[in-house]
Amino acid sequence: MKAALKQSFRRWCRRAWLLMLWLVVLSLCAVGYTYLTASWAARGRLFDRIAELPATRVGLVFGTTDRVNGRENPYFRYRIDAAVRVWRSGKLKALIVSGDNRSRYYNEPDKMKQALIERGIPRNRIICDYAGLRTLDSVVRAKEVFGADSVLFISQRFQNQRAIYLAKAHGIDAYGFNARDLEPPAGLKTRLREVGARVKMWLDVNLLKTRPLHLGDKIPLLG
Repeated sequence: MKAALKQSFRRWCRRAWLLMLWLVVLSLCAVGYTYLTASWAARGRLFDRIAELPATRVGLVFGTTDRVNGRENPYFRYRIDAAVRVWRSGKLKALIVSGDNRSRYYNEPDKMKQALIERGIPRNRIICDYAGLRTLDSVVRAKEVFGADSVLFISQRFQNQRAIYLAKAHGIDAYGFNARDLEPPAGLKTRLREVGARVKMWLDVNLLKTRPLHLGDKIPLLG
């Protein structure tokens, strides 16, 4: 009797381990699929050279903090550099700087706007979106609040890919100009976070139907 019970328990353990293995494999496949969907969506819509950019009325720079642990944040500087390059090419009429404005001491859009003004971009051509709490919020608000049906995203490649996926899902004609990225291992933490961000991206579009936290009245881009 005991031998039969032991044998039955061993079979149950093997099946449980096999089931867990399959669940792990399926989970990894699902994560890999959601990661690749953003890359597929952005094929042919990302640019590294100014000369290849299509003329687009509106550019959108995604926000990030200007300093990390008291040091300059290279992601911030590289996005500002990229935005200035695109503006000087004459292919934009307005720039939306979209980011988090969680308190009087943390204001990504104002920091970006000031940096762009210091680089020679006219103040009245820069529009602050203070409710760009997430990439999804920034993308959807560009259309529904600021009235932009076609947008050039300006950020690192990984975020541009995700933004274009979101834009396509919301009926926005979008392209991306890739700002300089960090070389490994400096950007490893950000890349690992990007895996989770893409899973959330896919869920937001296909299952959760997530909307921006804030919308509000329409704001004319050049009004």
